[in-house]
Amino acid sequence: MILDCLLNREQFIYGRGNLMKNFKRENSLFSLCGLNCGLCPMNLNQNCPGCGGGKGNQSCSIAKCSLQHKNVEYCYQCENYPCPKYDHIDEFDSFITHQRQRLDMEKFKALGAERYLAEQQRKKALLTHLLDAYNDGRKKTLFCVAVNLLELHNLENIISELDENTSTLTLKEKSAHAASLLQAAAEKNLIILKLRKKKGPGKPN
Repeated sequence: MILDCLLNREQFIYGRGNLMKNFKRENSLFSLCGLNCGLCPMNLNQNCPGCGGGKGNQSCSIAKCSLQHKNVEYCYQCENYPCPKYDHIDEFDSFITHQRQRLDMEKFKALGAERYLAEQQRKKALLTHLLDAYNDGRKKTLFCVAVNLLELHNLENIISELDENTSTLTLKEKSAHAASLLQAAAEKNLIILKLRKKKGPGKPN
């Protein structure tokens, strides 16, 4: 009986692994559930290939769900969207901010893949510039969250101002100035530039 249980467990794990091997998507920079994978530190560090880009998706319940629902490229294409998996989905974060997850899904749906991804590619270029020129080693998360949440025109204005007015500053001073400009823009638009942890049972809000 114990042997049968062990065999069944191995078959379950093997079957689940094979299922996730089939999870491949054309667009790995915008996840099927509405995250901008191309602006995630895990993707920038090459620790994750993005949604449906290969290893890194095995524990994702939404990825598994898509395979069981005609292998949809984006959740909004599913007849059951929005389903209970989207209840409270944007109330806490992972390696990447989830604050605009549902809103970005609707934006992607309205603009279409080409226009939305063109904007994200521009944002990714700005993020790379911020990290190369203004990161003192302590601002990566802040910069990633800011570029994800702020509008493109705000980011372009901020980086233009930084490039024009910080040439004589030290890297530490540049980094602090960049952070202050991003925080000011975020506060003006009621945006929180930090990753929000999921509260455990019994923990205060």
